[in-house]
Amino acid sequence: MAFPDAVTDDWHMVALAKDIRGSTVRKVMLCNTPIALFRSASGIAALIDRCPHRNYPLSEGRVENGTLSCPYHGWRFAADGRCVEVPGCPSAALPQAKLAAQPMRVVERAGAVFVNLSDAAPDEPNLPPDFDNPELDHFWWQQGTWQGRAFDAIENVMDPFHTGHLHHGFIRRRDRRLPVRLVVTSHGDGIEMAIEQDAPDLGLMSRFLERDRQRSISRYYPPTIVQARWEGHTGLTLCVTAIFTPATDGSFTPFARFSTRRGFAPGWLKQAAIRLFLAPVVAQDRKALARQHATMALFGNPRFVEGPGDILGNRLQRLWSGQHVPPGADEGVTAEL
Repeated sequence: MAFPDAVTDDWHMVALAKDIRGSTVRKVMLCNTPIALFRSASGIAALIDRCPHRNYPLSEGRVENGTLSCPYHGWRFAADGRCVEVPGCPSAALPQAKLAAQPMRVVERAGAVFVNLSDAAPDEPNLPPDFDNPELDHFWWQQGTWQGRAFDAIENVMDPFHTGHLHHGFIRRRDRRLPVRLVVTSHGDGIEMAIEQDAPDLGLMSRFLERDRQRSISRYYPPTIVQARWEGHTGLTLCVTAIFTPATDGSFTPFARFSTRRGFAPGWLKQAAIRLFLAPVVAQDRKALARQHATMALFGNPRFVEGPGDILGNRLQRLWSGQHVPPGADEGVTAEL
């Protein structure tokens, strides 16, 4: 899958800010582009991971006085890409237009580092509700880079029908399905699926972590963010903002931000419980997406057939590609999950 302009021209989360500190340099991949992240005097900086001199990877260098030093010849670069030193040569002999590394715009929000590859990106990342709500408890969960396509991971998260089968016993049960009503609402530049039900799911997570459940909503914020919200009689019980950053054509880096209401349980305890119950679910999804991608690669291309449960149709693909979808709510669908 070639990345559409709507993907390459947007902001993408590439790292947690806490992982970029001191003299360390962190290499990340974004849409087949290697990037070197480091802390400069003015904050987190990002340079294309290629020294302009002899094309050595800058991510293998070190940070010196807030600048990034290439390990091959020692050329040092500032956060804006300026070459500030060529060892053994006078600084007055540095023609900047020729020697500069390529910088990227960087912003830090709620402990997340966002960069973009294009000047066409807006001034700031467009983040969903409650992403940094100070009235909620938050924590990040990141598990490295996965095999598979970022788009397929987005589709997986928006699909409720696989949860009772692939995640049997953890989220839902395939042998004890519950009646639900599915309502899809298109917002032009996004889409959401609401699941209305009279009782919580029968998997371990719901039984131990939820006291009640009336509704859950998964909304896609193109190109790479899905936010899922679970609501009960007393309001929000859990909000998960999942970000699927495309690393290469066949890999992506997922980030998840969990947000819960402040209450009787301390944040560290809720974090431990969520991690405990979600760990096997995450492992199952990771394995499934890798298997799916390997099969598509074996046959040379994906060939999907839509079934009766695929009520979003091709709207996710259209939004990923930068198109809009007609706004409005679909007629509700009765199903068993």
